[in-house]
Amino acid sequence: MEKLNDQKLVKGPKAEQNPPTQEFLDIQEIKDGVVILKNGGLRAVLMVSSINFDLKSTDEQDAIISYYQSFLNSLDFPVQIIISSRRINLKHYLEDLDQKSKEQTNELLHLQMEEYIRFIKGLVSMVDIVNKSFYIVVPFSPIESSKGGPLDKIKDLFAGGKSVVSQEKEANFQVYKDQLWQRVEHVQYGLNGAGVRMVALNTQELIELYYSFYNPSPIEKLELASIEKMAFSGF
Repeated sequence: MEKLNDQKLVKGPKAEQNPPTQEFLDIQEIKDGVVILKNGGLRAVLMVSSINFDLKSTDEQDAIISYYQSFLNSLDFPVQIIISSRRINLKHYLEDLDQKSKEQTNELLHLQMEEYIRFIKGLVSMVDIVNKSFYIVVPFSPIESSKGGPLDKIKDLFAGGKSVVSQEKEANFQVYKDQLWQRVEHVQYGLNGAGVRMVALNTQELIELYYSFYNPSPIEKLELASIEKMAFSGF
């Protein structure tokens, strides 16, 4: 196959340029911890802790199942549960350990660190180290209201791919966001009884999350803090 070079790919100054990636995304904007879609829908994303179900007693397992069943029965809107599995790149971690091992003055600790480094390298060579994160996506679409109602014109708010700038549009956005947050509160309340901890991602955390989804390379470091370290909102 003939190898294409840059001169063959570019036919002239008027050659068409590739459209920006954003044109292919459903996301129009992320603000105030809310994902605004191009079709006018709003989304909130909750980071959720996991439960080691197998280590629970029979009574605890039954209670968790009962709480989860009650939660599902209480929903009058759809939710999306996402499990994200990402391979972790431990190169920098191993380099860190190696440097600390060289600086270690205690001979016994130095030997133990060297043994640990060899163990990690051997483990990485045999299997991929994967980080799993759990999320619940809570949706709200104003067009769920009756046709022709005051909330039926959500698309007009975000039409043309432009940010909400007018005071009227901003006020409407706040109304819709409040209704979305009511659903978030319902999800949080419904799962708290099952021992599940969760927190709504803020704007920066949402940007990092969606960036990682669209750039599925191995994780150099975990951009998002663990759920224990994340600040809980006052829902």
